Amino acid sequence: MHAGTLTREQMRGWVANRYYYQKNIPVKDAAILSNLPDRAKRRVWIKRILNQDGTLEGGGGGLELWFALGRAVGLTDAHLSAETEVQPSTRRAVDSYVTFARTQPWLPAVASSLTELFAPELMTARIEALLARYSWIDPTGLEYFRTRVTLAQQDSDHALAWVLEEARDAPTQGACLEALRFKCDVLWSILDAIQEAYGIGPRR
Repeated sequence: MHAGTLTREQMRGWVANRYYYQKNIPVKDAAILSNLPDRAKRRVWIKRILNQDGTLEGGGGGLELWFALGRAVGLTDAHLSAETEVQPSTRRAVDSYVTFARTQPWLPAVASSLTELFAPELMTARIEALLARYSWIDPTGLEYFRTRVTLAQQDSDHALAWVLEEARDAPTQGACLEALRFKCDVLWSILDAIQEAYGIGPRR
């Protein structure tokens, strides 16, 4: 993607599959919220749900911005919502993440979100690449990535502080590391599913 070699079909396939991940982010965060041990943490974590789902007063949040990205690459809202392009392996990976958030202790579940530590730099590079190498994409549809530069930093700051404060012994620290590895595997599995379905770069 960042090299500028994806076809329109491949870019649309990525957006369509990642939609399934995006729509489940607030579901995952609601599961973690239900397991948080105190009011102060819940007050912080609930902002993630509102940022992604939006509010009645403030608009559609990150999920609505993902629909805007879909429109920018030529996909209708109805097409994304129908999930006809969501690959089975994408669905399994995302569903496993939601199940993890529901069933694991709150601290490892929070630690699994720390992939966001890398998001600000990644989102900045992605915006630059899409603007420079995909002139056919409507630049107004990139607002999701722009908002994540700031929000991902805020989210990861809170999560990292909790993990550093609460993971005091080796078993708990190990569980947090395994949770983060699991989340990386989820993201990798989504990419593998998209690659298998659409390829990378011009088809031969």
